[in-house]
Amino acid sequence: MPQTDEYETRIGLILKSEIKRAGFTYATLTDKLNEMGIAEKEANVRNKIGRGKFSAAFMLQCLEALAVTDLRL
Repeated sequence: MPQTDEYETRIGLILKSEIKRAGFTYATLTDKLNEMGIAEKEANVRNKIGRGKFSAAFMLQCLEALAVTDLRL
């Protein structure tokens, strides 16, 4: 059975892929999140995604900011 670290790595890679697919950088993602009223700093966003340690709510906020409507796992 996969360990928690493996899932964290996987979800981080999924979100990184979606950022790249949308043509965004961490800076543009952070700007979009801030426009949505979600106060984040670019370094915090980069660290959360890099570690893969973030809430499902953060994941959905990022996907909304990226205008992702369909996600394949």
